[in-house]
Amino acid sequence: MMKCVICKQGQTRQGTTTATFEKGEATIIIRLVPARICKNCGEAYVDSVTTKNLLETADYASKVGAQVEIRNFKAA
Repeated sequence: MMKCVICKQGQTRQGTTTATFEKGEATIIIRLVPARICKNCGEAYVDSVTTKNLLETADYASKVGAQVEIRNFKAA
């Protein structure tokens, strides 16, 4: 566990979050993203491997012309 850097009160626990990206005309929403979630304020912390996967997914969706895309997270 780690202490939340936002509220400085809560400890984080494993959970999931939703990531939303906007690029140009595209809005990409990725649900069920694994993250550490603060028990106190709900702030989500995503590790670097997951972040890389999210950014690649959002970039691909915008390049193929998606205007709005909602998908569940899938590890690479």
